[in-house]
Amino acid sequence: MISALFRRVIATVGIGVLVLLGAPGISSAEPVSHLSDIEVKSDRVVVAHVYSAAMDRVVPLRVYKPADTSEPSPTLYLLNGASGGQGVATWDARTDMEEFFADKNVNVVTPLDGSFTYYTDWLQDDPVLGRNKWTTFLTRELPPIIDAEFGTTGVNAIAGLSMSGTSVLSLAIAEPTLYKAVGAYSGCAETSSELGQLYVRTVVESRGEGNAENMWGPYGGPGWVENDPYVNAEKLRGIDLYISSATGLPGEHDHLGGAGVGDDPVVLANQVVVGGVIEAAIDDCTRRLAERLEELEIPAEFEFRPAGTHSWGYWEDDLHQSWPMLAEALEVR
Repeated sequence: MISALFRRVIATVGIGVLVLLGAPGISSAEPVSHLSDIEVKSDRVVVAHVYSAAMDRVVPLRVYKPADTSEPSPTLYLLNGASGGQGVATWDARTDMEEFFADKNVNVVTPLDGSFTYYTDWLQDDPVLGRNKWTTFLTRELPPIIDAEFGTTGVNAIAGLSMSGTSVLSLAIAEPTLYKAVGAYSGCAETSSELGQLYVRTVVESRGEGNAENMWGPYGGPGWVENDPYVNAEKLRGIDLYISSATGLPGEHDHLGGAGVGDDPVVLANQVVVGGVIEAAIDDCTRRLAERLEELEIPAEFEFRPAGTHSWGYWEDDLHQSWPMLAEALEVR
């Protein structure tokens, strides 16, 4: 097996050689994406600070290391929702993900940035949300850096919820050979339909105060079609898929004392009413995607819950339920 140190040296030397030799598209005057710093949080958790040349800024990423680091392990890119990990609505804060992965040999990498951006390449800089080239960063710049620094097997999967439940499917159609499996939890798999665009605009504009036309151009234009997993579903062929949604009706996690609710009736009311409406709309998108994949004879595992809202208790369940599929695709030891 190639050691992590050796992989890191090879990656570093390789980049240096490309710069010195003047490889196409690279010159000594151009910035190169690289690992700028690692902040150790615990024996298993670090925050890797990676400079993105495409976005011209440093992106922090939470990395949960494998249980056994003596041999290479695969990587699961686990994306947060609309807040992008810049708040308390995160996988590590709202679920049992650390406990769940405690005995598993997989690198779990989560960006702590990207709120309201859909983790996509924006056509233009946005006055509020800045420069966003997330497709480039997540599919081209970041993986070789993670592979080199953490000595991975080079095998990847990706999962996300809500906003990023759409993003993980869009990233998969952008780079179909990068991910062996995708977990899309409560994400509307449409971006060019009227409902899909409404959902995107609610996230980007109503919540993020950005301009979604800076993201993919005029509403209904080619950019919105190009990033639509439903329209481009053929590109999902060969990828293991777990896709979930619920009806929006109150379910097992929607009660006082439930996960994320506590004893606050206001929080519960918001989860049941607002979270119910959002999840019902997403369920509609997801059922159309299921029909589309069936027409194309592309296999996928769908979890259609008869009850459940747009909330963390169900996404924790999704992580657990999709893990056997993800682990098999990742060839987890």
